[in-house]
Amino acid sequence: MKQFFRQLKFNTSYLFGNAPWDSGISPPELYDFIAAHPAARALDIGCGTGTNLITLATAGWQVTGFDFAPRAVNMAKRKARNANIQAEIFTDDATQMKKVHGQFNLALDLGCFHGIENKQDYLTQLTRILAPNGFWLMYGFFKTDPLQPGPGLVDSDLDMIPARGLTLVSRKDGFDKKERPSAWFLYQIS
Repeated sequence: MKQFFRQLKFNTSYLFGNAPWDSGISPPELYDFIAAHPAARALDIGCGTGTNLITLATAGWQVTGFDFAPRAVNMAKRKARNANIQAEIFTDDATQMKKVHGQFNLALDLGCFHGIENKQDYLTQLTRILAPNGFWLMYGFFKTDPLQPGPGLVDSDLDMIPARGLTLVSRKDGFDKKERPSAWFLYQIS
């Protein structure tokens, strides 16, 4: 039931054009990654309206993206068609990834992991779909009070990642638009 209301909230945000997490601009961290790595297969986890799918495809990547909000998926499909790029885009759940097949050299996550309740299942699926030596480029904000409910990373979230065979390559700390502490993480699977 909680999932239903969360999905309704996201769909409504996309419907009325007030999805603040979807800026329509790919971040410099993604462009830096693209510049430093050869094009291969990329998965955008929580792809929203497809902005980053288009950026990756334009740079020669074979792209797949999913979001749990059907409205965002429909918008992403339309944007991909208008940009004349090939992309596989569908509705799915990041803790299950039932429709995700094959292995990916890059899994991109801009603000999905920090909002997932069951992070263990997310990490199980992530390690299933990453190719050997594949990368996980993840952005998230931190909870200022670890006991507060709602989205945001806490230290225990980050502590469980290395146990899944993911090695931290880089971390860039900063603040989001709401002045919450945030960070970009690049992990590589062995």
